[in-house]
Amino acid sequence: MLDSPPTQAAPPVGLRPAGIVVGALALAVVLAGTYSRMRDHADASKWAEAQVVPTVRLITLHPTAATDELVQPGTIEAWTAARIYARVPGYVRAWYADIGTRVRAGVPLGAIDTPELDQQIIQARAALVRVRAEARLARTTAARWNDLLSTTAVSRQEADEKNAAAATHAAAVNEAVASLGRLLALKAYATVRAPFGGVVTLRNADIGDLVGPGATSQQPMFALADDHQLRVYVSVPQQYAPLMRPGLTARLSVPAWPGRDFVARVVDQSGAINTQTGALQVQLLTANPGGALKPGGFAQVHFDLPVPAGRTTVPASALIVRAGGTRVATVDASSHVHLVRVEIGHDLGNSVEITAGLTPGMRIIDSPPDSIGEGDPVHVAGAGAVAGAGGQHHG
Repeated sequence: MLDSPPTQAAPPVGLRPAGIVVGALALAVVLAGTYSRMRDHADASKWAEAQVVPTVRLITLHPTAATDELVQPGTIEAWTAARIYARVPGYVRAWYADIGTRVRAGVPLGAIDTPELDQQIIQARAALVRVRAEARLARTTAARWNDLLSTTAVSRQEADEKNAAAATHAAAVNEAVASLGRLLALKAYATVRAPFGGVVTLRNADIGDLVGPGATSQQPMFALADDHQLRVYVSVPQQYAPLMRPGLTARLSVPAWPGRDFVARVVDQSGAINTQTGALQVQLLTANPGGALKPGGFAQVHFDLPVPAGRTTVPASALIVRAGGTRVATVDASSHVHLVRVEIGHDLGNSVEITAGLTPGMRIIDSPPDSIGEGDPVHVAGAGAVAGAGGQHHG
């Protein structure tokens, strides 16, 4: 009898549902991991994109003021100043005015002993006496020969010779008078006098010093300054040259008088631009009540000038200097960059004056990245405001 095949045992009850549950859990784990990786990848992509777009800080231009204050350094000089040298050689006998002394015109400042000049004057006077005596004799002789000529006692030639001798001696008298006058004029310089009223600012001469021509080194005996009015010289940038007209007023401030202003007015200008500095030299005049201002001093000159239309100022850090000109980066409403070409008028140090290219309301990037380009997107961190051209301009 053949053996029957073995009968397979039936699976335990509940095994199939358990397998389904385990498979579902495995699939859920796989799906969860895939989703997590996709989310992390998306976050990383967003972070990377955010890092590529720069974050910038903006400044906003506002309308300029009607006037602008230009501040330039100036040099104060006396209305009239002179360095007084000895005109004659000699030794200082006395001086009558020291530094700080106020003197009137013609007042003696010092006296010089001139022994050599004195001897020359004596010699010239003696020579004048001699030539006058010779001239009298020549005139008398000529008159006598002219009388003899009328009686034909002498020849016409001899009479002419006597008349010529008389004229020569008369000319010698004039020459001697002129020579004596020159020496006396030099002798007048032995008393050194003030050529105008003012204050003595220098005294080099002391008693016994050898001065004048022939001295080892020529130095001025005195220096004099008329400080009732003062001249102020200031160099103004070329773009302001058309505004420097006679009558324009300015304010002066000096270190010696903090908080006090002195009024000055433009009286003239050089009429040419200095090729080395690119500036125009302007001369102002100011009164000096009480001698508060000192010649040779330094002053800050403040001009209130009208601001031309379209002129504004921006921080120097906002400029982009590239081939083709200077530009600034502006941001539109959609946070995209536009590069605008500008023209620089005056460098003010931390800021620059822009004469063309910008209009009020523009949003400008301060310190833009070097790689920024036209149309680049940016993140705006914040906005500030700067005045157009109403601040001080310092040269």
